[in-house]
Amino acid sequence: MAVDKVSTNSDKNDDSEKVDCFLEEFKEIEEVRNIISKLPETYREQTSREISIERFTYIVDLYQEQPHLIDSHLEFLLLELLKITRDVSSPTDLINEAFKYVYLITKMRGYKVVLRLFPHEVVDVEPVMALLIKQNPTDFTCWETRYVLLLWMSMLCKIPFDLTRLDVKGQAGQKEPIMDRIYQIGQSYLYVIDKCRDAAAFMLSHFLSRPDVSKVKLSPFLDWAMKTIKEADCETMIGINITCGILSSIALLYKHGKREDMLQYAPDVLEGISECNLKEKPNSILRKTAIKVIQRLGLTFLKSQVISWRYNRGNRSLTNNLQSTSSNTTSITNSQTIPADQEDEEDEVPEHVEEILGELLEGLKDRDTIVRWSAAKGIGRVTGRLTRTLADEVVETALQLFTLQETDGAWHGGCLALAELGRRGLLLPDRLSTVVPVVLKALAYDERKGNFSVGSHVRDAACYICWSFARAYEPEELKPYVNQIANGLILATIFDREVNVRRAASAAFQENVGRQGIFPHGIDILTTADYFAVGNRSHCFLEISVYVAQFPEYTHHLVDHLINIKISHWDSHTPPGKCSCAQLHKLGGVLVAGAIRELSSEALHNLTEKCPEYMIETALPSILDKITTIDLYMRHGAVLSAAQVTYSLYKHATKDNKKLEDIVDVTSRDRLMNIAGQLQKANLFKGLGADLMRKAVCCLIKMLSLSKLPYHGLPVIDLWQDIIDDCLLHIDPEIQGCAVLALPCMIEEYYTNVKTPQSEQTQDEVLKRYINHLKSSVQTTRSGFSLALGAIPKSMLKNHLKPVLDSLISSSKINTGEEVMAESRRDALKAITSICNTVGIYTEGDSNSVINKHNLPAIYKAYLIAMLDYTLDSRGDVGAWVREASMSGLLEVSTLVVNSSPDLLTADICKMMFQCLIQQCCEKIDRTRAHAGYIFYRLLHLKPNIPNIPHREFLLKLFPSTCVENINWAAPSDTFPLFVKLLELPTFTYNVLLGTCVSVGGLTESLVQNSSQSLFNYLRQIEKDQNKLAHFCDVLVQIYKDFVKVERVTTPLLKMTDQILSNGCIESYLSLPDCKIPVLLCECVKNEKFKSGDLNKLMASADVFCGLLQFEGEVREKALFQLMLFLCFKYPRVRKTTANKLYEALLTYDFVDEDVSEEVQSILCDTNWDLPVPEILPTRNKLCDLIGVKKPVLKTAQKSNKD
Repeated sequence: MAVDKVSTNSDKNDDSEKVDCFLEEFKEIEEVRNIISKLPETYREQTSREISIERFTYIVDLYQEQPHLIDSHLEFLLLELLKITRDVSSPTDLINEAFKYVYLITKMRGYKVVLRLFPHEVVDVEPVMALLIKQNPTDFTCWETRYVLLLWMSMLCKIPFDLTRLDVKGQAGQKEPIMDRIYQIGQSYLYVIDKCRDAAAFMLSHFLSRPDVSKVKLSPFLDWAMKTIKEADCETMIGINITCGILSSIALLYKHGKREDMLQYAPDVLEGISECNLKEKPNSILRKTAIKVIQRLGLTFLKSQVISWRYNRGNRSLTNNLQSTSSNTTSITNSQTIPADQEDEEDEVPEHVEEILGELLEGLKDRDTIVRWSAAKGIGRVTGRLTRTLADEVVETALQLFTLQETDGAWHGGCLALAELGRRGLLLPDRLSTVVPVVLKALAYDERKGNFSVGSHVRDAACYICWSFARAYEPEELKPYVNQIANGLILATIFDREVNVRRAASAAFQENVGRQGIFPHGIDILTTADYFAVGNRSHCFLEISVYVAQFPEYTHHLVDHLINIKISHWDSHTPPGKCSCAQLHKLGGVLVAGAIRELSSEALHNLTEKCPEYMIETALPSILDKITTIDLYMRHGAVLSAAQVTYSLYKHATKDNKKLEDIVDVTSRDRLMNIAGQLQKANLFKGLGADLMRKAVCCLIKMLSLSKLPYHGLPVIDLWQDIIDDCLLHIDPEIQGCAVLALPCMIEEYYTNVKTPQSEQTQDEVLKRYINHLKSSVQTTRSGFSLALGAIPKSMLKNHLKPVLDSLISSSKINTGEEVMAESRRDALKAITSICNTVGIYTEGDSNSVINKHNLPAIYKAYLIAMLDYTLDSRGDVGAWVREASMSGLLEVSTLVVNSSPDLLTADICKMMFQCLIQQCCEKIDRTRAHAGYIFYRLLHLKPNIPNIPHREFLLKLFPSTCVENINWAAPSDTFPLFVKLLELPTFTYNVLLGTCVSVGGLTESLVQNSSQSLFNYLRQIEKDQNKLAHFCDVLVQIYKDFVKVERVTTPLLKMTDQILSNGCIESYLSLPDCKIPVLLCECVKNEKFKSGDLNKLMASADVFCGLLQFEGEVREKALFQLMLFLCFKYPRVRKTTANKLYEALLTYDFVDEDVSEEVQSILCDTNWDLPVPEILPTRNKLCDLIGVKKPVLKTAQKSNKD
């Protein structure tokens, strides 16, 4: 609908300034003038030319929404640019560049405004014509030049000067008449496929409308046009393009031409277009252009006149209207409606008009919006020249489009037509009684088609009708329908699914409030439900609806709309991340999701407080009636709504110190109790839609439990327990999450609050059953019951905490055959954390009821063991989920401990906790590293302070409290320079190096670059400190020993070792005579590559061996021996890579005698290492002899020698 667009703030600007929504003046005029003045210099160099045009385009685009701000400078800018084009000495490239700037201005301000400022003297005709003739219509690089020239020529065609006087006669080599040349150029450009076609059509319409031209060229043009249209093949793009160009020129010709000249050709044109049957063509632009021609023909058949029966509102001043409203006075207007018997006699309507109206009304049903919109405007224009009787028939025909048999396109076209008729005063007030109900139906139009619906465009057009009514009618005329229209617009503003419809309805409501002044509480509502506020759907449903409901005129309509329409809405889509088991959240104690049904039920929950009596007497019974329907969506929405309304009524009753049963009758309570049984009896928890019903019933159980309904000891509680248990066994995490939310509410109300032997027995049975399920071989079962145990209330955990904790701790560990169950281990850790929050932490107390000094170490041990979970599967490092859950648990539990009994945090626990966190802060996964960094920072600065943090002062200095504002924990460039400094601390050296080696040897370029650079910078700083280097090397060797054959660590560790050796950071220490590190490294790498078939590891091992060749003695001999083995390895790729690396090492370290060095290099380079091993074995052995290395002997050869 017609709503003013508001430009958003620009994120980036050359001046680093944000662009305001509304500008006040054309501030860049000096810069624009400077760009234009330098155009003769900048066009010569491509870079300068592109910079200038891009900057000019950017400036022009800023004012696209407020182009009138350039009006005071427009003439000067155009004249400066056109001065360049009119200069005969200007090069062609400069002229084309100037026309590009003219086009950009035309695009911004509109060609109709710019056109009036073009020079339009007789002397300009020939120069413009000469430039046009020079143009190549197929040259796409300078189409702007042709476009502007055609517009300029259209302006020159308006000069009241006989064109024949421009022709020079009686001279040799005379040109064709100017009239013929313009005509031919216009015709030729109707065939092009760019925007010049539109300019040519516009130019021809003005040219052929001239009195001197129409006598000569009009008839031939129309004959040519109709012949070409009939011959064009509209199944091809070329034919469609030609037809559209010709039709556009005809439409504009009938728009600009004199009726007396055009009327005689109109019947033939109409007949020709009808014969072509263009309305059946697939191209929407073609059908739209045909509709435009038809409506222009209709306007030609009918005389232009001011019809006496048209409704005229009179006073159209918004200011006066508001003043009259505020002063409660009746405004005096000139509005009048002429009775039918006083209608002026009109001339007889031509017979062709009926055919034209039929085509336009048929166009309202077209499948494309642009065609329907054009047809609607045509209906409005043609009807404005009809008699009242015929106009009323048009309205009646348009109203017939609003039936269930018609398509959504027909409804949309009908709405557009009614809006146009109303806006033009052609929809008389006596028709409002028929039109308003239709409009209200259109405001709620939503037609289901499979798993989606259509109708948003219909509702948007209905808002346009309401907007047009605000401008068309006097308040007294609309007064009987104000409440209906206001409620319809409010419902669309708040509850429509589509944001464009909500904003359109808000704009229409605002227009009515301003123009009519009689909408109930209009100003108050607009301050809350404005254009921007209604952009957020959840905000509309959950907050704006509550504000509007305080006004009694809207309250019941809001509730009824939700119950009758929205709780059965088809949309089941939930925004990503809002309904996973891990991310289900609460708003006001109620589960919130993004689908319409969930939002509707939550909205009913919030609205209950505004009309509790209506909810009890009318709404709740109506909702309960819908629960047994066969419609899945309605059933799902009804169960959710019943749950939400019941809980809201409970909260309302508690405010008056009442119980829910005091305000809700026994019939409704029984119906609520029987919902789950009815659904189970009907087998609605199985088959299609069962997942939706499971989640809805879990929500129902939760809300009815919170509402404390008196169902204690009844069989329905056992049924609820069975339903929850069944949902916990489900494979869908969303269903498990809903069951987890419902379980503690039901236990709290119906188990622990009732102290009977039966209830205690039931609690014991539930706990035993849940603990046994933790041993299931199905991962989802473990996850569901782990979360369920974590959600159990404190009262039920009393005297049962030890077996629950032991089972969860056992489930959080990696057991044999259960390595892939990462999700279940993650959820077990979450459950442990939740239990700690539930029962609390105390220094003393029963270990079977609370967390104390006896069971707290086991919890921390479980968290720290989980930090070592690096399980891999087809999804990648799924162990990261476990580690992240462990880190979150450490933060929450540690926070509880320091606030209750900080002495429970021993030095060993704190040391291991921070070692593990720091290691995770150096790992390769950005998400995990960011989470670890956040947890590390929170624990370091936790208040009260965590005792026994190793090197606390150093850590606080390195990570001050203000660093969180400047550090992006996920960015390697921010984190590694800081954490690598912890290598200085012996407590953290092992963990930092272990985490860093995985990152340095990783695959991501930014990660490898930042981590390796940080490590090398640290090693250069300690290059002269032998003690620190010795400690670093010892830790490096220890990591090799601790992670033998652990692919996750060893392969990147080998790559990091190669980089360290190549970089030379520790060469000074490794070269010491008594240093054993090179030999130890060689042995570690040898053991790691032994019997390995991993090509990446083997080639990384070869790199390390080559790096060790720089050290003399035993290590060089051993490294060379291993390299010789690689030269005869079974994989050709390993042999080739080793030969290349060995050649590079030979050039770098020169470890071979000079007299054989050249021969060794030649063998390494010239040998074809892809040959079979037996063929290259002699070559390898020769290398061994030349280098002086013992020849490796195959095991088979060794055995044969022994034999």
